[in-house]
Amino acid sequence: MNKVLPDKVINRLTLYHSILTDYIEKNIEYISSPQIAELLHIDNTQVRKDIALLKYKGKCKVGYKAADLKSLIEDTLKFKNLKNAFIIGAGNLGMALAKYDNFEAYGFNISALFDNDPLKIGIKVNNKEVFQLKELSNLAVKHNVKIAILTVPRAYAQEVTDFLVEAGIEYIWNFTPAVLNVPSTIQVWNENLIGNFLQFTVNHVV
Repeated sequence: MNKVLPDKVINRLTLYHSILTDYIEKNIEYISSPQIAELLHIDNTQVRKDIALLKYKGKCKVGYKAADLKSLIEDTLKFKNLKNAFIIGAGNLGMALAKYDNFEAYGFNISALFDNDPLKIGIKVNNKEVFQLKELSNLAVKHNVKIAILTVPRAYAQEVTDFLVEAGIEYIWNFTPAVLNVPSTIQVWNENLIGNFLQFTVNHVV
């Protein structure tokens, strides 16, 4: 599929994929759009619209074949095209992300971690080694890495980002609360943990 999907659709498709995986593991062959909608607390019409973008039609009164729909989502979102990435910052968050085993199922491979703390250099987290930050440039070329996951303290975020750009990193998944200043050729995805938390608590927690 060459058509660019909206970010919100991509996000929902990953959730559909998770549900489909669960159904397949339970040996349930078919799933309906109302079942998906109920699990995610969204409108059934939205589910059908999203799946229609994949040019896939289910069986009337039966639903979608779970294995076929799961495979189609994987092809559409390019799960099988493995993309290597580095974690920058081997603190609690960086370590936790390195230990997360499901990234590879979505075509995302954490190759290594980087930090400037001498006590962390050389240790391995989930078989991924922590290197000194100054080694990133050479390793990025060696392993063809263009993606960095930024988990450093806010005070160092821009300085490290400048270094990443000079090292040839083109995509930054930013977990810091800092708003990064980057050239127009660099793409940044901001993971606003605090913002997401507040959206939930302000609207739902008494």
